[in-house]
Amino acid sequence: MPDKAKVTRRGFMKKAAVAAAVPMFVNSRAFGANDRITMGCIGMGGRGTGDMGGFLGSSNVQVVAVCDVVKAHCDRAKGNVDGRYKSKDCKTYVDFREITGRGDIEAVMIGTPDHWHAAISIEAMKNGKDVFCEKPETLTVRQGRAMVKIARRYGRVFSGGSQRVWGDYNWFHKMVQGGAIGEVKEAWVDVWGPSGPCLLPPVATPAGVDWDMWLGPAPKRPFHPQLIRGGFRPFRDYSGGGMTDWGCHTFGGAMFCLGLHMTGPTSITPPDGKDVKLLTFEFANGVKIYHGKKSGRMAYKGTEGEIPGPKGTRQQTPPNIHIPNYKGSGGLIGDFLHCVRTREKPFRDIEVAHRTATFCHLGNIAYWLKRPLKWDPDKEEIIGDAEASRWLDREAREPWGLW
Repeated sequence: MPDKAKVTRRGFMKKAAVAAAVPMFVNSRAFGANDRITMGCIGMGGRGTGDMGGFLGSSNVQVVAVCDVVKAHCDRAKGNVDGRYKSKDCKTYVDFREITGRGDIEAVMIGTPDHWHAAISIEAMKNGKDVFCEKPETLTVRQGRAMVKIARRYGRVFSGGSQRVWGDYNWFHKMVQGGAIGEVKEAWVDVWGPSGPCLLPPVATPAGVDWDMWLGPAPKRPFHPQLIRGGFRPFRDYSGGGMTDWGCHTFGGAMFCLGLHMTGPTSITPPDGKDVKLLTFEFANGVKIYHGKKSGRMAYKGTEGEIPGPKGTRQQTPPNIHIPNYKGSGGLIGDFLHCVRTREKPFRDIEVAHRTATFCHLGNIAYWLKRPLKWDPDKEEIIGDAEASRWLDREAREPWGLW
């Protein structure tokens, strides 16, 4: 691999343009609709390895490259790929731009920590790749809108990685949208809380870890092994905590269930220890979603009842209820692969993923500042609170401010 100090974004873009040998706006599927989709996988920790395993299980995919800043992760991933294809052809990289710049790769899977999702997704889409990105797809609200704009400008398919929105919660969707409990005005979602500052003590960086590259757009700080072992989620520089982790699954499920997945709340009110017991999101139509437990991970109250029932019971769903969900076959991954070929929007299209992540980010901001927020879901602006508005984005450490 070239010396990292000499690798620049401009240089990679030049390499990509030469390697691709076709204009970046031309869809790669036009050149062989019956061929397997060539894929590169970026971020080979636990979640990324799991997602890659799903793609390796599809006969429609050929994984040709893997990337991770931790050599042990990369070597393990290469072993999985080569074992699947009974070859030694899988290439390994430390710098993700070696994958996004390859003209023979049509799609990328991104399983990195959250603070990298936007930069890698945008670079991939600008280089003509379709993207499957783990949730939460963004670290900030502004990143999400930038990703939507790039996906539309370059005609890319982007699928967020929340399989639970439909896979875990479709019983609720069928009950609510089938009218089983009447008009629903309240929902409860039980997930963990917001992230906070990272105060881990400094530890010497071991061999085989490119720590500066792991940090990327995040502020400079010393190495700690917890962060490269999946333990980054409690810390605000890298993630939104449980609010964005399981929140993108479960708040996302509630928004889809209630038909609110293409908009956002108009107010977010944190608990005050008095009248407001739970963080409360209210929408323009009066629907409220609470962050807290009523019955299990998710619950709804309507004019004709509640779900789940007493002691978590689940009754039969109304008959003949069909709710559009995955296209093709093979779950969320199959939905993405189908849409790469057909150029349809996937179930967790970037607009939907962005709206869900925004909901979660706004909850975090209300928690962090301990005060109510007013939100304009059309303009995507916090109303009348300049301090809170500054949390809609973060300054990226150079040279990673790509949006």
